[in-house]
Parts: sequence; C-alpha cells; structure tokens
Amino acid sequence: MLEIDGLLDQIVPAAEAAVVAYGVGVLTAARDETAGATVRLGQRLLARVMNRGGDADAVEASVTGLAEAGEDQDMRGLRRLELRIALREALREHPGLAEELSALLPEGPAAQAGGERGVAVAGNNSGIISTGDGAHNTQHR
Repeated sequence: MLEIDGLLDQIVPAAEAAVVAYGVGVLTAARDETAGATVRLGQRLLARVMNRGGDADAVEASVTGLAEAGEDQDMRGLRRLELRIALREALREHPGLAEELSALLPEGPAAQAGGERGVAVAGNNSGIISTGDGAHNTQHR
C-alpha cells in the first residue's frame, strides 16, 4: 500500500496548477494543447478521481473553491487544504486508486542524503550500507 500523505504531496500541486489554469473547467474533458505538463498531469489525476463516483462531489466542491480563490493567497492555501482532504478521503475510500494515481506520476528524482556521510536509498536495498571511518563490513550469503 502506498503512503497516502506522500502521494498527496505529489498530486495536490499538479491538481492545483490545473485548477488555477482552467478553473472549474478542469473537470471537463476539454484539453488545451498549450497547457503545461503539470497542468495536463493535474487534469488527468483529477479526472481519474472524479471517475470513481462517490467522492466526486467533495472533490468537485474543493476544486470550485480553489478556482474561486483567485489570487488571494490565504484563500488559495485554505482551498488547497480542502482539496488535499477531499483527495485523501477519495484515496481512503478506493484503495486501488492510490496505485492508479501513482502510475500517472512521473518518476521522482533520486533520493538525496543530507548531512555529512548521509545515506539515501531510493527504492529497495539488499546490500550493505555503511558509513564511518575504518568500518569493516562482511556480507554473508
């Protein structure tokens, strides 16, 4: 099962970009060839959620609120949060939706470690990860 909050961190910015570009019209099938990749991604993500049914009203209401917020940054922040909550509920109601949406997202950048001798693993690791002076590592198979 995918981690919902991490998935939402990727979905909401794309959905917001689409809403800002198209307003409530983002919920229609109309596509603009001049739309940027993020806007098109947001359209696809929202369309997939909306086609799920039961939670579509909450998502549509939050998209409408975000579109109506215009340039008011405080209202946009509030409406973005409402969209995130509506999307979280949609993901919880439809367990397979997270995998569907994740498949639409571009592959993220490789993990980056912070700090001196930091280690980051993107994906799975089956080998030794070691930091430290004079470390001696033995892997038994």
